Amino acid sequence: MKLWNERAEIFVPDGASSEEALARTTHMAVAAHQDDIEIMAYDGIAQCFGRADRWFTAVVVTNGSGSPRSGLYAGYSDEEMMRVRREEQKKAAYIGGYSAVIMLDYPSSDVKDPANTQVKDELKKILEMAQTKYLYTHNPADKHDTHVAVTGKTVKALRELDTVPDKVYGCEVWRSLDWMRDDDKVKFDVAGHDNLAAALLGVFDSQICGGKRYDLATAGRRLANATYAESHAVDDTDAMIYAMDLTPLVKDRDADISAYVRAYIDRFTQDVTDRIKRFV
Repeated sequence: MKLWNERAEIFVPDGASSEEALARTTHMAVAAHQDDIEIMAYDGIAQCFGRADRWFTAVVVTNGSGSPRSGLYAGYSDEEMMRVRREEQKKAAYIGGYSAVIMLDYPSSDVKDPANTQVKDELKKILEMAQTKYLYTHNPADKHDTHVAVTGKTVKALRELDTVPDKVYGCEVWRSLDWMRDDDKVKFDVAGHDNLAAALLGVFDSQICGGKRYDLATAGRRLANATYAESHAVDDTDAMIYAMDLTPLVKDRDADISAYVRAYIDRFTQDVTDRIKRFV
């Protein structure tokens, strides 16, 4: 399989061919940056970990050159940061037993350009080869521009496929989805293997020691989601990830993405309004 950018790369931890790695994929994530996968798509990683009949593949769209940096990494150039982040992502793939990690190496400007179709076309090619059953990507209500742009490219690529995944999930990174109505949330119980969850994020030293405690924040969000999931019952789990179901958005090729998200917001607004009216 040939990727389009010169420095794009496919890393297969167990040494299988890229074609074999994609063919066996059952769970896939498409994310903007290195470490987004481990934050938002841990459900897919955990579902496949240690299993011979399930395989997780990660697709990282951008090159990671614009990440914030401090401490040891304060003086690193963009080129040096790209190299470090690439190696960190490979370490995560090895620890998590991924089928493959595909690093497409696009600058964020290409991804955020609505006129750029190359990113979408390359994602389509990967998705056609993988035929994954479950796909995780960013949710379109995320507050990070590049994340939303990746979601848009991914949805467009999926809409051009003859066969789409059974489920497509929009996951939380740069905005929690706890605001959604409970019956609108997809809830992933990701308890267990706490050591794996910690190790996957722990390898991204350039981010954690470079100024962003994603490791603590992610574990905290998962615990908070689990604890605040239900007000009148004891906790069923101590780690939960929320997602938005994007499957209808993919299957209806004419559906407007912004209108789809606005419907979630409108239902949330109505839920809050109705509760206030009942008791105030």
